[in-house]
Amino acid sequence: MLSFHIITLFPELLTSATNCSIIKRAQDRGLLSIHFWNIRNQCTDKHRKADDSPYGGGSGMVMKIEPIFNTLEIVKSQHAVDRIILLSASGARFDQRKAEELSAYKDVVLICGHYEGVDDRVATFVDEELSIGDFILTGGEPAALVIVDSVCRLLPGVLGNICSTQEESHTGEPLLEHPQFTRPPEFRGLSVPDVLFSGNHAKISKWRRKQSIARTISRRPDLWAKHTPDMTDFLLLAEIANEAADIDSTASVTANTAPTMETEAGIRSQPIANQSNLTTEVEKS
Repeated sequence: MLSFHIITLFPELLTSATNCSIIKRAQDRGLLSIHFWNIRNQCTDKHRKADDSPYGGGSGMVMKIEPIFNTLEIVKSQHAVDRIILLSASGARFDQRKAEELSAYKDVVLICGHYEGVDDRVATFVDEELSIGDFILTGGEPAALVIVDSVCRLLPGVLGNICSTQEESHTGEPLLEHPQFTRPPEFRGLSVPDVLFSGNHAKISKWRRKQSIARTISRRPDLWAKHTPDMTDFLLLAEIANEAADIDSTASVTANTAPTMETEAGIRSQPIANQSNLTTEVEKS
């Protein structure tokens, strides 16, 4: 079982969110436990003050080191902690590989900052600092929830179908997931691609792979740059290029009446760098 120990000023922000859906299912099955440790319980002054003004001046308040350290010491005295993580906008980027790494631990501590940040000396007591993106949050609690959710679903037995995690974006290969569709087959003129009704698993697999490649090139060229295409991928790239060329040719003739054209696969032509001036975008998601 994996245990998360979340050190926070506001456990109430997380209690309801961790008591529903897959996270609750994991806890009910004995695969996950979540413990909240209130930093304010270790504040020694009568007002239970957890922050103070920054040395050197500046706006905002900084969380004090003593209550965080004391809370961490209590956690460590009661549990065999494997990993201590400070959630910080200055931390390394959290990604799927990090989620997979954390899923192998037994006891993980997540320290949530708040206000202007935490006293930087806290970093000397942690194993790493993590950030969930290049944006600012009021506190680390939403980031903690993101990490718990991402890691939880990787635990064996949490999801009913292990393929659910193996086929998703950012899992395994650096490619985005192919478009997904369900009933009804048509909605307000928007139809599900015919190939998905064919029953031909080879054709469906090929279509999904092509869509995955096209979507990654269009939306996340940084991920595509990390991918090493095999021969099958190169053949699919050629098909995508031919479809895009056909669209460009048609669009040049009908520009006044049809400024945007789509292929049967749902791919729209636009310029993309480093792909022989090819860019494709999956329109249906």
